[in-house]
Amino acid sequence: MPQTFDDVGEIVEEALRQVGKKVVLALPLGIGKPNLIANEFFRRARGDASLDLTIVTALSLRKPTGSSDLERRFVGPLADRIFGNYPELDYLQAVRTGTMPPNARVIEFFLEPGSLLAAAHAQSHYLSANYTHVARELLHRGVNVFAHVVAKRTVGGVQEISLGSNPDVTVDLLPDVARLRAAGTPVVMIGQVHREMPFMLGAANVGPDAFDLLLDHSRYDYDLFAPPNPAIATVDHAIGLHASALVRDGGTLQIGIGELGDSIVYSLLLRHQRNDAWRSACAAVGTERSASLIDSDGGRGSFTTGLFGATEMFVDQMLDLYRAGILRRRVYDYLPLQRALAANGSNPKVDAALLDAIASQMAAAGAGPLLDADDVAALRQAGVLRSEVRFDKDALVTPEGTRISPDLSDAKSRAAIARDCLGLELQGGTVMHAGFLLGPRAFYAALSALPESERRLFDMRGVGFINQLYGDDLPLRVAQRSHARFVNTTMMLTLYGAAVSDALADERVVSGVGGQYNFVSMAHALPGARSVLCVRSTRTKDGDLTSNIVTAYGHTTIPRHLRDVAISEYGIADLRGRTDGECVAAMLNITDSRFQDALLAAAKRANKIDAGYRIPEEFHNNTPARLEAAFAESRAAGLFSEYPFGTDLTREEIELAHALRWLKDNTTGSRKLATILRALLRSADGERGYLERLKLGAPHGFSQKLTAKLVGLAVAQTRPDPASI
Repeated sequence: MPQTFDDVGEIVEEALRQVGKKVVLALPLGIGKPNLIANEFFRRARGDASLDLTIVTALSLRKPTGSSDLERRFVGPLADRIFGNYPELDYLQAVRTGTMPPNARVIEFFLEPGSLLAAAHAQSHYLSANYTHVARELLHRGVNVFAHVVAKRTVGGVQEISLGSNPDVTVDLLPDVARLRAAGTPVVMIGQVHREMPFMLGAANVGPDAFDLLLDHSRYDYDLFAPPNPAIATVDHAIGLHASALVRDGGTLQIGIGELGDSIVYSLLLRHQRNDAWRSACAAVGTERSASLIDSDGGRGSFTTGLFGATEMFVDQMLDLYRAGILRRRVYDYLPLQRALAANGSNPKVDAALLDAIASQMAAAGAGPLLDADDVAALRQAGVLRSEVRFDKDALVTPEGTRISPDLSDAKSRAAIARDCLGLELQGGTVMHAGFLLGPRAFYAALSALPESERRLFDMRGVGFINQLYGDDLPLRVAQRSHARFVNTTMMLTLYGAAVSDALADERVVSGVGGQYNFVSMAHALPGARSVLCVRSTRTKDGDLTSNIVTAYGHTTIPRHLRDVAISEYGIADLRGRTDGECVAAMLNITDSRFQDALLAAAKRANKIDAGYRIPEEFHNNTPARLEAAFAESRAAGLFSEYPFGTDLTREEIELAHALRWLKDNTTGSRKLATILRALLRSADGERGYLERLKLGAPHGFSQKLTAKLVGLAVAQTRPDPASI
């Protein structure tokens, strides 16, 4: 049992006593990070130059603050309300301000997207590694302290510990920790109990003996980081709609966090629950331009067999898919059964046909035909055999005491087993494997509120299992992940299918590779799988519009030889097995029309497409206006709203967010002076409530008065007509 502490200073002191003053501290990403323990280690390093501290982690989260006075006025009250008393990370502040002490360093393999581009320490200490390689890199660097937020419970007088939100890397490292301990190497596992952390099951339920020290006191139960649901713009809805048509019933799904992940889930729900409306939207937006690909690889119907989730990140909306009956295809860790289910369409009915299929799969795998004790235990746990069936001295024993030969190659034995031993319906299994979770506060509460029988369906595992096929159980992973769709986002795509997802051309890191490369490469290895990379076709910065589909770029995350399916708001490009010229033609079809001609000309200059090639007429109207018009009928019916999963923002804050975005776009470059003049010359018209929300209801001085005028103009330009609400 771990040694328990009720004071953060004392638990860190004990860890230092055990490992000494050279500390390599591993912290999970996201909400699994024990901020108060991390802060105590960092405080001691700042106060003691003899303490050498290396922190290895990822996704160090902070409450949003805003980069200007106006943004801070908007974001401040919102952040206080949503993030509560979430404690900021002291080391992150030092990274951002360039005040890292010389005896400390922070190495991250994934950064909060876009937040540390100007932070020298973060850029120079970034670790470029696949998610699956992080455990190896930690061991190479001599990790000797692990600190982790955990959930605790007592069942039948026995204490249990769960890694909660983050088994992702820790589970993969536990065997190595055991080897280090056995070899006499000082290593300390610290857990911080948090009462709001969901007690997740599967591999996350590690038991108390995994930890040496446990911090357990209610005063350390700060608010977990809980990002609100993002707004889903028209562009994102279009991408999600296209992607939803490529998901096959009975298949496997992986998605990430953010607007595009949410949009895909929304369209999957619409496809399942209001199929006619979904089909109409697909026709209007242009999804059906890829009808042949949808016919061969996707689907248009509702989900009868359902999906299985195999995703490094468990997001809130995956729970919505489960509640809707979409995420319901169960998989099992017994290979003959899993292969039999793949053959029979995942039918949960237990009958002689299923037993015959299991016998066939055992024979094909060279694992039979005789059932042994392990086989019987696995089949009993899955509900194939009745719970009362026993294995005794090379025989199956029925509930009535009859002994039956376990030889499945014998027709009489199979018939006897089918008659006397089979259950009624499959039991157990799992509908999702996930590595970590992150989402709104209601998501954490919903997971904790799930009955254990349902929470057990969400098996939290290490990324070494989820993000790759390699391992002794490779055939099982292949069997479970049938018709997988690995759907991820990227910042830019080249005409040839290479993806730019994590860094800029000068190699400054925006975020990190994470698991994207793992999933893309796995899509090429798994039978029937596809990698789907989603990109918004354009971006606007400082008032300038730029294409995110480019000829080439100075950094690549996914090389073009792994190109597969690309999606923008304007459609789907199937790039797998295509020549460069075919890829150029397909990518131009999903490019914003304002950039098509220049990109086509560049491809022609490079001899990558025929000199006489012309973009088909049907793709000449890839414009935002056409896209908005395509959604008009669906939106009139109440579909494809900005916040389909709800939001923590008030109506006033939503409208202010629109106004501030408009203001930012219209106060850069040549537009700035004209916008200021318009603001100064107009009269106020019903925006006082918005100004008071920003504490500009009674502005002081010229600067605040001008800001208030600008906000008033922006609100007037973006506020919806009351008659349309």
